Amino acid sequence: MSEKCWTRTRGGVRNLFVMATKLEVKGNWNEVKGKLKQKYGQLTDDDLAFSEGKEDELLGRLQQKLGKTKEDLRAEIERL
Repeated sequence: MSEKCWTRTRGGVRNLFVMATKLEVKGNWNEVKGKLKQKYGQLTDDDLAFSEGKEDELLGRLQQKLGKTKEDLRAEIERL
């Protein structure tokens, strides 16, 4: 498989993941937010402010505060 095809496929998979994450998180964000605050006491409501279309900003804030990669944070949020 050429790298060009792999990149498109990888991007397509990532886009599907992002769409699924948005739908899942949107439905139960208050629950997820509570679990994150329990696990990471240093997180504030401002750190966990979630608005549609601003998922990368949220992950960026969490990344700075917790020192984890965005991929690790996405996976952790999905597990909650």
